[in-house]
This record gives sequence, structure tokens and C-alpha cells, in this order.
Amino acid sequence: MTRNTLPMLSVHDLAVRFETPQGPVRAVDRVSFQVERGETLGIVGESGSGKSVTSLAIMGLVPNPPGIVDGGRAFFFEHNLLRLSDKELRAIRGHHIALIFQDPMTSLNPLLTIGRQLTEVLELHKGMSAAEARKHSAAGLGEVGIPDPEASLRSYPHEMSGGMRQRVMIAMALSCRPKLLLADEPTTALDVTIQAQILDLMKDLQEKHGMGIVLITHDLGVVAGMADRIQVMYAGRFVETGPTGELFARPGHPYTQGLLQAVPRLTGAPSSRLATIEGQPPDPMELRPGCAFFERCSYRNAQCERERPELQAFDGPARHACACFARVRVHDGLPPPAPELT
Repeated sequence: MTRNTLPMLSVHDLAVRFETPQGPVRAVDRVSFQVERGETLGIVGESGSGKSVTSLAIMGLVPNPPGIVDGGRAFFFEHNLLRLSDKELRAIRGHHIALIFQDPMTSLNPLLTIGRQLTEVLELHKGMSAAEARKHSAAGLGEVGIPDPEASLRSYPHEMSGGMRQRVMIAMALSCRPKLLLADEPTTALDVTIQAQILDLMKDLQEKHGMGIVLITHDLGVVAGMADRIQVMYAGRFVETGPTGELFARPGHPYTQGLLQAVPRLTGAPSSRLATIEGQPPDPMELRPGCAFFERCSYRNAQCERERPELQAFDGPARHACACFARVRVHDGLPPPAPELT
């Protein structure tokens, strides 16, 4: 198989655990997915589901200790990222694969100006002179909506608001025009207008350069307008995957249904309350042998308590699958039964 026919990113059975004084915590449990050229994959789930750890593991950034990549493969074209040396990874990170971190304040160096942090990437990976890198960096800040880019290059991170720092991180990630972008909650700290501007910029670069995007978010509104496919993550595993339109129209997992029902809508009675998913995500140190969603699920039964469901395709597009023993009932649009009291 040639490079032109290989997926841009192909992840197989990725597993990550953290060693803690209380025992090991399985943060990512054998997840698999791939991203083609020019495709956007959305990974959606609550905080603590393992989304960010997945992206850090792919980039070789899981802190060790306490984190350990416990198995699997992550291919960027023909290169297994989990087997590369630190030197080989540094040549790829920021150049061919870029990551937008979730927290810009802890990701930017407080001792360096914004300009130095932006130009360093271009000088290292693109071989630009200091003057060329500075000009390119100012243009990049302008693209992400930062006013007076030249003055902003002289600023330090603490002199900017959280939203401005987030835009700097996005400009830095896009500066080398990467082939693959891992975007971890890239628009969380931005207002709606700038959010739309950033997403449009990402789309434009994707169309021009065939960039693949992994969009990690809890916001279904973002993935609805950006993603070609969606993977829904819960307790370290994917519980549903499918084309965006198909998954939104016919969700197959109770957790996916709950997420969709919790999205605010402009229609409906003014006094109507948003739907909620009762309960809390499970403690990762005390996961039961059955389905991790068992305690919060209205469809639960004895089989769900004993066995952990695997992703399985059901009638419809072959790429639409979910991990639920009751998936046919949910898929058929039957109303959920009242939860059983235990």
C-alpha cells in the first residue's frame, strides 16, 4: 500500500493508564479510529471521558510517570508514532501534526513574548529567517482575529485575555500548515462570532491543503457543522461511531441520545427545561465488568450488568455502529422506558 492510499491517521487499540497511589486508572481503553486526507473526525464526550488523553498519547505527550501508553498503534501514514524516538517525534510535532491544547495559559511560556513563541516554530520547522517568521506570525495572528498583530507580538501571555491566548494557540498550530490538526476544545474560550471565524479558517485551510482534523469537544453544535464523522466517547471507550448526519438523525446509543436531547433548541415552549442525563460518570478506578453506562441508562438489563458491549454495526450505513445491547430499540426511535429503581 502506497503513502497516497494510506489513511492520514490510523489508530488501533490504543490504551493508556495512569498509576496512582490508589491503583491504576484506565483512561483510554482500546480505542480505534482513522482519519483520511481532508476529513474532519469529531470526538465527543463529557469531561473525563478520555478525549484529551487520546490526543496526547498520539503526540507522545502523556507524562510518564504516571501515564503509560499500555498498548496499541498510532500510524501517521506509514510511521507508528508510538514507536518513534523523541527526536523523530519532535520533527513531526508542530510541523506535520499540530495540536491545539485545551488550556492556553499553561501551554504558553510565561517568560517569552508571543512573537518569540510563534517565530520559533517557523524558524525551526520552515527554516525562515527571523524577519520572515515575524511577518508570517503577524499575518497568522490577523487571520485568527487578533487586532493590531504587530503590537500583540510584543505582548506576554499574562497581558492577554483567555480568549486571546486561545487564538494565539490556534495561530501557532496553523502556522506551519500541518497535514493533520488535533484540536482539543479549540473554541471553548471564544465568543460565538470569533468561534465561527476560527472554524471557517480551519475549513479554508483544510480545503486548500487537504488537512485532516480531529476535533475534540463536548459541544455537539461545533461538530454538527464541522465533522464528517463522529465518535462518541464514554469512560475511555467509543460507544458510538458514524457519519455525522446519520448519527444525529438516528442515534443508536442511550448516551448519544442523552447528549443530543441536552442541546438547547430555538423551538419549543419558552418554559421547557433541558433534558439531562441523570447520575455521574463512573469512577475510573471502580469500573464494573459490564457496561460503563449501566447506572445511568434507562434501558439497562441483566445482560448489561454482566457483559460489556462491543461496537457493532446495525442496519444502515456500514460505518454506523454502537456498543449497546439495546441499540435496536433506541435506533427504532422508541421512547425510553422509565428507569428502574434499584
